Amino acid sequence: MSRWRPPAEKSSPYITPAGYSALEKELKHLWKKRRVVNDALAAAAAEGDRSENAEYIYRKKEQAEIDRRIRYLQKRMPDLKVIDQIGNAGQIFFGATVTLEDDDGEEHRYRIVGPDETNTQNGEISIDSPLARALLKKELDDEVMIQINGRSNNYTVLDICY
Repeated sequence: MSRWRPPAEKSSPYITPAGYSALEKELKHLWKKRRVVNDALAAAAAEGDRSENAEYIYRKKEQAEIDRRIRYLQKRMPDLKVIDQIGNAGQIFFGATVTLEDDDGEEHRYRIVGPDETNTQNGEISIDSPLARALLKKELDDEVMIQINGRSNNYTVLDICY
């Protein structure tokens, strides 16, 4: 049994201006945090035997996590396309905040954003998600049917705003 896995499907390179500035801010914060962790790592290494030094082992893992995230951001950010213009305001495109009504009469509010800024707790869904893909180019009062895990969900578009 091998560990090989096929490469993951590339996500969309789109991001909002606020999302891009958040990634820049995170990158700056990670570089500052890395300096602090590096100093703590050097202090832990100076204590002697590294094989049984829990502080050294912890700081080494923490530094590896920070380095991994920095590498990811440095590789991902140049490929991102900041989208700040609105398409047709009557249709759903990237950056739209959409209010939907499901079959039970419940209203749901979603904002379509890039995969790097997705936050489902705030109602921000990735443009790569099945719901967002089904919503693209829809207009007010359009019906949207989406199949997730063999279950059909129907929505009606109530409002579109940018």
